[in-house]
Amino acid sequence: MGLKKLKLYSELLKLEHTIFALPFGLSSLWILSKELPSVKSLFFIILALISGRTLGMAFNRLLDKPWDEINPRTKIWPHAQGLVKNWEIKLIIFLSLFFFLFSCSQINKLTLILSPLVVLLLWFYPLAKRIIDYPHLVLGLVYFLIPVAVDIALNEEVSLLAVFLGIAMGTWVAGFDILYSLQDYEFDQKVGLKSLPVKLGISKALKIARFLHLLTLIFLLLLGKFYPKTTWIYYLGLLVISLFLIYEHRLIKENDLSKINKAFFTVNGFISLLFFLLIVFNNWFYSFKLSL
Repeated sequence: MGLKKLKLYSELLKLEHTIFALPFGLSSLWILSKELPSVKSLFFIILALISGRTLGMAFNRLLDKPWDEINPRTKIWPHAQGLVKNWEIKLIIFLSLFFFLFSCSQINKLTLILSPLVVLLLWFYPLAKRIIDYPHLVLGLVYFLIPVAVDIALNEEVSLLAVFLGIAMGTWVAGFDILYSLQDYEFDQKVGLKSLPVKLGISKALKIARFLHLLTLIFLLLLGKFYPKTTWIYYLGLLVISLFLIYEHRLIKENDLSKINKAFFTVNGFISLLFFLLIVFNNWFYSFKLSL
C-alpha cells in the first residue's frame, strides 16, 4: 500500500479528529483507575477507543456517501470522488469492528457483553439525520459511553464519577456537533436531512449549543467536587476551559458562520488536550502533596 493511499484513508477517516476523543478517553483512565492498570488492560482499552472511533467514521462515510457526493462542502472528499471505493470502506468497517470486539473481549466479560450497544450507536448516528431532528444527541450519547465503558473495563462498575464525566463529554460533543452542522444548513434543508438548526433555525440552535456547553462546565465542576484527588489546579484549568468555550461561541454568529472550522478544529482540539493535561498535572500535584 502506497503513501498516497494511506493519505487518502487518513483524509477519509479524519484521523486528526482523534484529538477530540482520545485525550478524554485517557483522562477517563486516569480519573477512574483505582489502581495502576496493567499494560495489557491499558493497551486494549486504547485500542478499543481508536478502533471504535474508526468504525464510527467508516460507518459515517459509507452511509452518508449519496449526500457527500452532491454536497458542495464534501464532494471533494476521497470517497465522494471515488478515490476510495465502497469495498475499501467496508473492509475498514470489518477490520475496525474486529479489533473493537477483540479488544473488548480481552478487557473483561462485561465489556464484551455491552460492546454491541456501542456498535449499534455508531451505526445509527449517520442514519439519525434522516429520522430525527436531534442527531447531535446520538453522537453525544456515544461520547457519554466512553468513560462509562472505561469504568466497566477497569472496575466492572459504573460510578458517579463516570456518569458526571460522561455527561460532560456528551454535552460538549453534542454542542459542537450542532455548531459543525451549521455548515450544511442550506444543503440539509434542500435535500431533507434533519438537524436542530434545520428544525429550529440557526439562532435557536446556537442557544441550545451554548446551553449544552454550560452543562459541560457544570458537570465538570461536579466531577471535581466528587473526585477525591481534586486540587486547585483542576479548578484553574476549568476556568481556562470555560474561556475557550466562550471564545468558541463568540467566533460563530447567526449572520457570520465563516469561522466554524476554527471553532470546531482549533478550539475543541485545545479543550480536549487541555483537559487531559489538567488531569495529569492535578493528579501529579495531589501525589506530590501526599509525599511531603
